Amino acid sequence: MREADFQKQVIDLAHLFGWRVAHFRPAQTSRGWRTAVSADGAGFPDLVLARGGFVIFAELKADKGKTSDDQEAWLLALGGESFQSERTLVVVWRPRDWSTIENAVRNFGGARS
Repeated sequence: MREADFQKQVIDLAHLFGWRVAHFRPAQTSRGWRTAVSADGAGFPDLVLARGGFVIFAELKADKGKTSDDQEAWLLALGGESFQSERTLVVVWRPRDWSTIENAVRNFGGARS
């Protein structure tokens, strides 16, 4: 599965359960693909989901994909991969994790219909 297709599925699921979703999309430039970020933005997680004061930071990868050094730095700054507090969840999700993704999107911060 392409990462873009996987991302769309996660976004659609999040919307189904009432999450607001932010994704900062890269654009092709003369120097290759770039995402307009400043300061320490390189490697920021692919998706930020917010609902009722709860936040999920999700880095999305293909099943065999690896996180970059910049992505690892952001995950660590946010609490570490698989970090969970009362109101924040930090994850790396792959297509093979679909049941875990469904559970998190449905239930983190209280179920919504």
